[in-house]
Amino acid sequence: MTSQAADGPETVAASRRSKITPEREQEFFDAVLEQIRECGYESVTMEGVAASTRCSKSTLYRQWKTKPQFVAAALRSARQARFGGIDTGSLAEDLRQAARVAAQWGRKDTALHQALGHAIMQDPELQKALREALIDPEICALQDILRRGVERGEIAADHPALPYVPAQMFGVMRARPVLEGEYADPDYLVRFVEAAVLPALGLT
Repeated sequence: MTSQAADGPETVAASRRSKITPEREQEFFDAVLEQIRECGYESVTMEGVAASTRCSKSTLYRQWKTKPQFVAAALRSARQARFGGIDTGSLAEDLRQAARVAAQWGRKDTALHQALGHAIMQDPELQKALREALIDPEICALQDILRRGVERGEIAADHPALPYVPAQMFGVMRARPVLEGEYADPDYLVRFVEAAVLPALGLT
């Protein structure tokens, strides 16, 4: 797979960034992320994305120069805090609701993590983009949920299990496909929260 600017047209380095609409740019981002999920990072090419989006290869090279830069930009475009807005007034119910929400997008994000696995360990920029897009916003939102539980007096601020809740929630989503051959659905994640997360926090 070609990922260096030198592999593109010789004029890429001197070319100015092309003017594309935000909607068209998002089409490119959606296409490359979907191809990564389906085929794996190494199998994705700038040529393939250009063909699927009916644009010229040179357009992509002018805009992003290399495949890693293109994928990093696509990842950042997917940034969302999906747990944002969860506030039922109960820490236990907030965590159950977070489990339901996580299951709605967990399949696509887990597939993306798996497809990028080796590449993100080799490319710090990809790793940073993945964290900024799909990990850090959700960790911050979970930490807000836990903080409100502390403020309401539902759990002590120094409870030893608090720092491990994000690892529990994200870990089970990533691990189930490997251990059981299927993705974590809402029922599974809610059961996990009730059987593992809430007892660890001393909640029922």
